[in-house]
Amino acid sequence: MIVVTGATGKVGQPLVRALVEAGEDVTAVSRNVPARNVPARDLPPGVRHHRADLAEPEQLKPALDGADALFLLTSGEFIGSGGDLGPALDTARAAGVGRVVLLSSQGVGTGHHPPVLEDAVRASGLDWTLLRPGGFHSNTLLWADTVRTRREVVAPFGDVALPTIDPADIAAAAAATLRGSGHTGRIYDLTGPAPITPRKQTAAIQQALGEPVRFMEQSRSEARAHMLAFMPEPVVESTLDMLGTPPPALRRVSPDTELLLGRPARPFAHWALTNAAAFR
Repeated sequence: MIVVTGATGKVGQPLVRALVEAGEDVTAVSRNVPARNVPARDLPPGVRHHRADLAEPEQLKPALDGADALFLLTSGEFIGSGGDLGPALDTARAAGVGRVVLLSSQGVGTGHHPPVLEDAVRASGLDWTLLRPGGFHSNTLLWADTVRTRREVVAPFGDVALPTIDPADIAAAAAATLRGSGHTGRIYDLTGPAPITPRKQTAAIQQALGEPVRFMEQSRSEARAHMLAFMPEPVVESTLDMLGTPPPALRRVSPDTELLLGRPARPFAHWALTNAAAFR
């Protein structure tokens, strides 16, 4: 049995579906009950839901009963508060879990994000795999309100290109590492197929909608003030650093996504077309 934490999120939901479609027994864990965040009809048949918070490891125990593998996805709040994964990993090991896959970040590899979560996983005594995705295609959903109301995108660093990735591709990569062999002790950088700028992402959304969408560039200080409304300050600063002055490692297209998926990663234009309803 595989336990998926963060099961209500943009990676967790498609991961649960992918595992079930592959014939796996899955327990979906989230901090919210399905009635609030994931309607029962959105959980594949046979999936058990369990409410637990990684900050309260005792809550995990019932979900881990009989589990072989654990997918760990932490919230921004957990990271921002300096959350300690050690107790949750101790709970998993005591329950007989043998394998853990952590959704980390490329920013750990470049030094933009602290390695505390990865360090805890490495020290857990479990077979571990680290997934380090770059920016998500779905981060552009932050633009949805202004696109819907004003057909306008407001964002910083309009001409800085990064190889963002579809969350569904991250989920597929996670499923491959949870189910397959040969992934113990491996670190995979996950990117999309090509770098793309916010200005070109806006153009892709415009094409998906079939209507003009204007791009308006923010200053760094304007972007910082906006992001502080929903992100911890240390995360805001490191995110702005990565978006504005990314090192070569963050600009590079990694071969790891195609290696795990057996196909190229999906481009942003595909994601924009699939999710056009969010911007209408």
